[in-house]
Amino acid sequence: MTQSNKQKKTLSDSQWREELTPEQYHILRQQGTERPFTGPYWDSFESGTYYCAGCETALFRSDTKFDAGCGWPSFFEPVEPGVVTELRDESHGMVRTEIRCANCGGHLGHVFPDGPAPTGLRYCMNGHAMHFVEDKT
Repeated sequence: MTQSNKQKKTLSDSQWREELTPEQYHILRQQGTERPFTGPYWDSFESGTYYCAGCETALFRSDTKFDAGCGWPSFFEPVEPGVVTELRDESHGMVRTEIRCANCGGHLGHVFPDGPAPTGLRYCMNGHAMHFVEDKT
């Protein structure tokens, strides 16, 4: 089954609070952001896959990760089309494109048009919104 065919995960607010750590809840459910250079994965480059911490949807592969120097894990494309959704974000006095998990609606971060080839995009994600599974060798 492709990720886009995965059954949507919907929980009540109290169920999300029980299931997630306080940091994950703040980011995924309240559109929070971890401080740069403090979350997991911003400086990790092992081979593997990054999954949504809220629903286990595969989001990004390590071979699309790059060091953007911004203090958050950055990728140039999702693992497959449709696993993330884009929303206009006008918070904090700026206009940005928010990225959410298409399966559970969890806030992941933002995408910017200043990434490397081949896409020119920088998916700037919160490390606490994901978990990493290293490839088995």
